[in-house]
Amino acid sequence: MTTKDLESIILRIQRGTVQGGTRIEEHTVAVEPGMVVLDAVLRLQETTAPDLSVRWNCKAGRCGSCAAEINGKPSLMCMTKLSALDLSKPILVRPMQSFPLVKDLVTDVSWNYEINKKILPYQPPKTDDPRMMQFEVDRVQEFRKCIECFLCQDTCHVIRIHDMKAVYAGPRFFVRLASLEMHPLDTADRIPAIKEDFSIGLCNITKCCTEVCPEDIPITDEAIIALKERVADRYYDPVTWLVRKILPKKK
Repeated sequence: MTTKDLESIILRIQRGTVQGGTRIEEHTVAVEPGMVVLDAVLRLQETTAPDLSVRWNCKAGRCGSCAAEINGKPSLMCMTKLSALDLSKPILVRPMQSFPLVKDLVTDVSWNYEINKKILPYQPPKTDDPRMMQFEVDRVQEFRKCIECFLCQDTCHVIRIHDMKAVYAGPRFFVRLASLEMHPLDTADRIPAIKEDFSIGLCNITKCCTEVCPEDIPITDEAIIALKERVADRYYDPVTWLVRKILPKKK
């Protein structure tokens, strides 16, 4: 069943705040062919629920603002077509569950920006003629597609279920760390921080973050596993361990 066959859909949407309590409201929303979930939510706001709080901006899948959970799956509302859903059943729209609720569909994602501040930024080489090969550019450019919707953070079980925000960076920031560590001109050593401060060892490679990424970034295979390999080489490879024990530490 598609929007061509329907004049309206049933939209079940979470309303309320933590202090005042939350509830699921059910509304009938008029639809037209080509609509996405954000269109339906904004029509509900326009017609029936003017006090509905929802965060959005570009409506083009570029800003990440409208991240939510649609029928239990972390998704961008502006990129989820109604025609891709089973419209014979109500559509459930809830806010991201891994972050503190502000109101209705809006959550407080400021913790992510605090994590970002802890990452040592790009450290340029001491040369007047820095050069990169094109394949090196292409490798790190892939990680720069991230729009910081934080859907990967929302679906990560270490954050969502175990709430280990105090010690764990999460997949979005492993992507950033990988972009820096794999940059051929960067001179910083972030491996100790990746192991100790950002606790990459807590990730057990479920690939749930990769599955929800709207930019199709291979988060698990290209970022997290690559960083885990670098940590393993540094701390758990017996030859490397022996060399570090024998050779004097650099001042």
